[in-house]
Amino acid sequence: MNRYIGRFAPSPTGPLHAGSAAAALASYLDARAHDGLWLLRIEDVDTPRTVRGAAELIQEQLRFLGLRWDGPVVFQSLRVDRYQRAFDRLAAAGMVYGCACSRREIADSLAVLRPQALQRNREMVYPGTCRDGIPGGRAPRAWRFRAGDEVVAFDDRWLGPQRQVPAQDAGDFVIRRADGLWAYQLAVTVDDGEAGITHVVRGQDILASTGRQVLIQRALGLPMPSYLHIPLITGDNGEKLSKQNGAGSITGAGGRSPAPCDVLDDAARLLAIEPPARRDREGWLAEAIRRWADRFGDGRR
Repeated sequence: MNRYIGRFAPSPTGPLHAGSAAAALASYLDARAHDGLWLLRIEDVDTPRTVRGAAELIQEQLRFLGLRWDGPVVFQSLRVDRYQRAFDRLAAAGMVYGCACSRREIADSLAVLRPQALQRNREMVYPGTCRDGIPGGRAPRAWRFRAGDEVVAFDDRWLGPQRQVPAQDAGDFVIRRADGLWAYQLAVTVDDGEAGITHVVRGQDILASTGRQVLIQRALGLPMPSYLHIPLITGDNGEKLSKQNGAGSITGAGGRSPAPCDVLDDAARLLAIEPPARRDREGWLAEAIRRWADRFGDGRR
């Protein structure tokens, strides 16, 4: 069996908060519990959302928590040539097509044709308007992956058996955006495949994307990793805790910073792990790895 290779892949839109710290800890513990590699990838391909200095701050915060990654940090913004090559392969196989639709046009079409599909998993299900050619001689704005009716089934190590049909859940999905940037679904799939990622540990907000990524894996001949999606951390308003809704940095914003083990304690509780009593960072992590291995070390929940 190939050696376990995991990764943590934050977007540099701000510092780590409680939710992203829990995701980092979960992926780190899973890698170390399997005596595997833990890689760090900065997902900065969405350049308009990138905050100056955030990538460096995230690395500092991981070091503050004692979460040491293996190998050099990978930046998506330096890998656009890989995404282009993958896109060209998909295009040559007839798996992508140009789409002239705006979000408003898609919403208007769904309101008439498929009102029940207007929102599924909090996103619009593309109705296939441009699938057989762009109407009216318009120019393409974005490029979509041609999703078949394939069922994607996998055993999530936290949630159990999952079944997704991307054609129903999202329709033909964007892999190159109208602004020319590479979409998350293509970039993450290419990155995971090239890095040889065997296990993906991430938040349940990404669960709905898994089926789409598996379709791209199949089209590019890439292996499918094992998946584990941890529960979402929500704020007082019930929404996912995120930088966009004001989630605070784990290391504070001025004043006295918390102790590393206090931050790790909070992350462990969010993962339903009893925090170790040790107050030295290395000892805390060693005990947490043992506890994670007792729960997930055999690859199952």
